[in-house]
Amino acid sequence: MTGDRTAAGIMSVLLIEAFYGGSHKQLMDLLKGELEGCVLYSLPAKKWHWRARTAALHFMQAVPPSDSYRVLFTSAVLNLAELVALRPDLGKLRKVLYFHENQLVYPVRKNQDRDFQYGYNQILSCLVADIVVFNSAFNMESFLTSISKFLKLMPDHRPKNLHQLIRPKCRVIHFPIRFPDVSRFLPEHKKTPQKITMDRLGHHTDVDVTSLQNPKISPAICDQIGEPKAQPRKESIGITISPSESSPEDDGQVISEPSSSDFNTESPRPLHIVWPHRWEHDKDPETFFKIMMKLKDQGLPFRLSVLGETFTDVPEIFSQARISLGSAVLHWGFLPSKDEYFQVLCAADVVISTAKHEFFGVAMLEAVHCGCYPLCPKALVYPEIFPAEYLYSTPEQLWKKLQNFCKRPGIVRRHRSQAETSPYSWASLNGEFRSLLTTEPREDL
Repeated sequence: MTGDRTAAGIMSVLLIEAFYGGSHKQLMDLLKGELEGCVLYSLPAKKWHWRARTAALHFMQAVPPSDSYRVLFTSAVLNLAELVALRPDLGKLRKVLYFHENQLVYPVRKNQDRDFQYGYNQILSCLVADIVVFNSAFNMESFLTSISKFLKLMPDHRPKNLHQLIRPKCRVIHFPIRFPDVSRFLPEHKKTPQKITMDRLGHHTDVDVTSLQNPKISPAICDQIGEPKAQPRKESIGITISPSESSPEDDGQVISEPSSSDFNTESPRPLHIVWPHRWEHDKDPETFFKIMMKLKDQGLPFRLSVLGETFTDVPEIFSQARISLGSAVLHWGFLPSKDEYFQVLCAADVVISTAKHEFFGVAMLEAVHCGCYPLCPKALVYPEIFPAEYLYSTPEQLWKKLQNFCKRPGIVRRHRSQAETSPYSWASLNGEFRSLLTTEPREDL
């Protein structure tokens, strides 16, 4: 491999990903596809704990020696200290460590469940890296300020001031998202905004007034995501849940939705809520579904799409909620097709996070890109990304907002989002990544 000769010198980047799935896969694929001279070695996104423990030994054998490597870029799942000890030739490279998350503050259900080794591995990796990159300021600061407390778990001979050694290497480069063109999937009210002022969201804000037409989405998409088709207003529209996705309560039933305009106050289309996160406890599905059940029990109209990837252990609440929510469910489960995924996001009105852990939140930003109104905890990374009007402090506040939106969904559909997505796009960030991964060849290589 000869690499790519550019104005900055030979660019040859060794990409290593020990957990090649989700946002980790997205980033590696993006870098490999967009930057010349990259070669990728990876392990499937399974058994995360074993990847963190043993991946270095695998890559010691899997990565062939090469004189063309100049930069090693890897996520913090890999124990970089172990790899460079096992492969001194790789230790000579410019080593860039990228943190999608950090194990020092990663939530565990019980504190005794926290495995010291994972956080310890990440501290060691930072010490041997040349540059340490975090996807958010929250991720960086939560890691650096937790090192001393974390090391107090050691019974004795605790190292001191490691954060002072690591901080000068650190910088924030947000996760780069390649936002697709979703204009063909957008309903009309998300396409033609006009800015006015309203106070009906509970505070003074700018919102969008839109056309009073029904969303013009193709019949195929309507069948998939439950959007009203472009038909005369007096006709009723039926959306059928397929037997494979229906619960025992709604098997074979047809969910009837009104065909009136989104903005007909007498009979609006029900609020469409989407939850696009991993089906794991750190996303707090228990709180989310508790609120959904409260909406249903009060007879408030809404439709729900629960997306996101599943892994080995799926919390029981998902199967319970699928049965309990019955015909309110429009879609249930991971959508491997990106087009289908973005179609659902474009059809939805509100995207919700109840996460106990979030260091960036790609799914939330993708949903906002598709015109969804975001509701996020006033904690974690969210205040760094979203304006205050989209943040809630307690589940009760979230419930009250959704209660209002279910009663008057036109409020959400007329709102122009104040959340910016462009700063997190590949178009905005690619220059920083190119600079990060381009270097002059070292004399000792």
